[in-house]
Amino acid sequence: MSSYDIIVIGGGPGGYVAAIRAAQLGFKTAVIEREHLGGICLNWGCIPTKALLRSAEVFHYATHAKDYGLTLNGTMTFDPAAVVKRSRGVSAQLNGGVGFLLKKNKVDVIWGEAKIAKVGQVVVSAPTKPAVQPQTPPPKGTLGAGTYSAKNIIVATGARPRVLPGIEPDGKLIWTYFEAMVPETFPKSLIVMGSGAIGIEFASFYRTMGAEVTVVEVLPQIMPVEDAEIAAIARKRFEKQGIKILTSTKVTKVEKSANGVTATVEDEKGAKQTLSADRLISAVGVVGNIENLGLEALGVTIDRGTVKTDGLGRTNVPGIYAIGDVAGPPMLAHKAEHEGTLCVEAIKGLPAHAMDKLKIPGCTYCHPQVASVGLTEAKAKEAGYSLKVGRFPFVGNGKAIALGEPDGLVKTIFDAKTGKLLGAHLVGAEVTELVQGFVIAMNLETTEEDLIHAVFPHPTLSETMHESVLDAYGRVIHT
Repeated sequence: MSSYDIIVIGGGPGGYVAAIRAAQLGFKTAVIEREHLGGICLNWGCIPTKALLRSAEVFHYATHAKDYGLTLNGTMTFDPAAVVKRSRGVSAQLNGGVGFLLKKNKVDVIWGEAKIAKVGQVVVSAPTKPAVQPQTPPPKGTLGAGTYSAKNIIVATGARPRVLPGIEPDGKLIWTYFEAMVPETFPKSLIVMGSGAIGIEFASFYRTMGAEVTVVEVLPQIMPVEDAEIAAIARKRFEKQGIKILTSTKVTKVEKSANGVTATVEDEKGAKQTLSADRLISAVGVVGNIENLGLEALGVTIDRGTVKTDGLGRTNVPGIYAIGDVAGPPMLAHKAEHEGTLCVEAIKGLPAHAMDKLKIPGCTYCHPQVASVGLTEAKAKEAGYSLKVGRFPFVGNGKAIALGEPDGLVKTIFDAKTGKLLGAHLVGAEVTELVQGFVIAMNLETTEEDLIHAVFPHPTLSETMHESVLDAYGRVIHT
């Protein structure tokens, strides 16, 4: 029986980063993976969707070439198979890169399905073929089925799409993000159930590529975790693009025909209507992969479908840890990566502090992009803060106008008493790249004075960040 200091179950963003950090700290480490290194994010989530959205962005600019003084001869079309092929190629390249990094850091890869037989022992069986997504062949030199021991076992098994009773995905007419990423043909019409990041990104992608799209959201606001003002601006832009949005509305029934669906939807007043489309995407969240791991038998505490931890990955059972999506929200790849690092460093005995989840940025790569960190204005008020709120529109920014992207807003929220930055919320071009400036500021406990006196380069979109801070304190220049 092979023995390790640390075994990580799951080779996604949290798992492989935890394993590499463990190896750096001198631990003999192994990763157990059943489907594909890099996990859902790299293979079926974050990365390939961005590749699809990039294709859509290029297509958008090409079809609006006249707006930039350009003329393209001929009709602008796209090849669905080639778009998908490029996306899958990007994932394949990065999948191989994860294998290289693990090998470089002398982390063993064990291919199969893991079950924790007892504290300190993991039994690995041959992987069964997943119901939806295809497996990646195991890298050369990987280990296989057997019994392995480890002083520390880290569960990093991720999450899967949530399924609503009666609206179960069938792989043909009702899709999850797996099928939406690799369509054999592009649907002419689409219903998207759910307006979180996954739903909105696919709505944006398919609408840009020409599909008629309707988004159905059960809550009163699309993108429910975002600041209400930012979500309202995003909604206005989406509707201008032709996306139909129904909020405070739920899908109650879906009927399937030979090549389409009819959904019955009901609003908060009980009024019903039917929507017909070629396909329906179910994007109503994800649930942690906690089953068949042996956690219940060991007495590991499960809370609302995820493993309960202390903020450093430790469960209530010594020697058993959990990180990433399986350890609860926010279910984001970058949260999983950082959580994995913190967990391993805590095992090593290095100084470690539980992650402050308010300082974890969220990004949605639709058009326009949406990004945020910290408290929304409503949450800050609920917490009892007296606020100073700054806003700066992209239309006042020279770079945004030059880019042809004048629609956007940066909103900053400060504690009026201390000048502490409580939150930042952005909608517009490239805001997923801008938000990290506010993340760093919050981690450094920066005040408004520091941000006001920082010099931002010109002409850049980042100047909108500076002007938003200035606006909060009555010093804005360009509006």
